[in-house]
Amino acid sequence: MAITVTQTKLTGVVIIEPEVRGDARGFFYESYRRQHLDEVGIQVDFVQDNHSKSVKGVLRGLHYQDMRQPLVKLVRCTAGAVLDVAVDLRVGSPTLGQWVAVELNADNRRQILVPVGFGHGFLVLSESAELQYKCSGYYAAHTEGAIAWNDPDLNIDWGDLVTPTLSARDQVAMSFKDYLANPAFTG
Repeated sequence: MAITVTQTKLTGVVIIEPEVRGDARGFFYESYRRQHLDEVGIQVDFVQDNHSKSVKGVLRGLHYQDMRQPLVKLVRCTAGAVLDVAVDLRVGSPTLGQWVAVELNADNRRQILVPVGFGHGFLVLSESAELQYKCSGYYAAHTEGAIAWNDPDLNIDWGDLVTPTLSARDQVAMSFKDYLANPAFTG
């Protein structure tokens, strides 16, 4: 079995599509195989798996962990559908403040690799959705930050979204301008 890797407009943010084998019984695919990532130049040592479930209209993000505990995420949706977004937060990067969005769902089985230096968020499009993601570092609350999902300087297109359901933390997330005043990622 193999994978297809598609580079997005943001260097390091890639879409990974596994080879799926199916028949009348159902399907089978390898959702993660380190060897396949190594073969395409993606060498990440994942140490933690996370699993979340959210209902329609929930928007989580834009979250990041700073350089005291940086991490790479490999995200996939195993039930339902989400619009998944990665935002370049690396000061000095030619794509600082730019973002990519991809629909992840249980049918397309796509995954998105979110590298160090990027914010991440997702909006649930279906009645509910489950995300599973591998992380290259351990969660550390003291290194975590959030930027407002609707920041006008980022101008992320969330589709027809009017009023998302947000966590208390995401309701008071900082602006992109405030982030730039004290960035977590430079270079």
